[in-house]
Amino acid sequence: MKTRGLKINMNKKSTYLILVIFINTASVMLVLGVGTKGTTSSTQRAFTLPDGFMLRGVNGKLTRKDSNDVWFFEFDSAVIDSSSKAGAVVKLELLPSSTLEKMIIDANDSSAADYRLAARITKYKNRNFVFPFSFLPLSVIKDIPSENSQQAQPEAQSIQQEVEEPSNWLGIPKEILEKIKIGSSSPSTDRGQSGRTVRVIANKQTQIKQNYVLVNRTGFLIKQADGNMVFRLNALGRSAGSTGDTFRLLSCQALELAERLQSAMPDQVHFKIAGIVTEYRGEKFLLLHRAIRVYNYGNFGR
Repeated sequence: MKTRGLKINMNKKSTYLILVIFINTASVMLVLGVGTKGTTSSTQRAFTLPDGFMLRGVNGKLTRKDSNDVWFFEFDSAVIDSSSKAGAVVKLELLPSSTLEKMIIDANDSSAADYRLAARITKYKNRNFVFPFSFLPLSVIKDIPSENSQQAQPEAQSIQQEVEEPSNWLGIPKEILEKIKIGSSSPSTDRGQSGRTVRVIANKQTQIKQNYVLVNRTGFLIKQADGNMVFRLNALGRSAGSTGDTFRLLSCQALELAERLQSAMPDQVHFKIAGIVTEYRGEKFLLLHRAIRVYNYGNFGR
């Protein structure tokens, strides 16, 4: 009887040890994200920068994933939002713009793709994008002779000033231009800044139009058959034969908020907007700065 009781106790201990090992193994698997569908580890967590975050002179490379007309900017050093410690990004998709088109033309003509960029970060559905304002083409240099170092220094200072204090020929709204001048961006380190010099932009005649600002214009959000969102200006009060212009909308937080408001309403919402109009490959695009609902109180047809 004693022997039998001893065997029962041993079996209970063995079962207990097996259960403890199983629980510990399952806990480790859950922490590491192994065997759990849709679970990712903390190291794979995607960080996003806030909408409106400014970049004022960051180095990187213009790249394209495949033959599609989707372009990316790979930063030489990670861009960090030091104010909110949201994390860092190293590669972002570039939004269509006249600046991007000029960069593509320069890259094709010079067979080089390194640039210093001044841009605005946008955020749409938890994804970041880059809307470039201006760029400077870069080339790698080996060594600068000592006698030329003093001569090269004023040129480098003027280049830096050009990036940090951009002119307003792009039609950047005043509040955005002030952010660029003050410097609300925070590139983390200066890796990639040394050993570079600005090269001459390829001298090629283009028909690319300059950006301009659209302020206090009213219209409607329309979803096209291909899924793209456009903004159609209301031609009410204009000449008899006038039709409202249509702009394809770029991904940003203002667009996301406007889409949410429109989806919550049974009828088409009348918006008053402000933003930057740009052109890419002959098509007009609009980066919304704000979109405010307008109430017609029965005075308009819609």
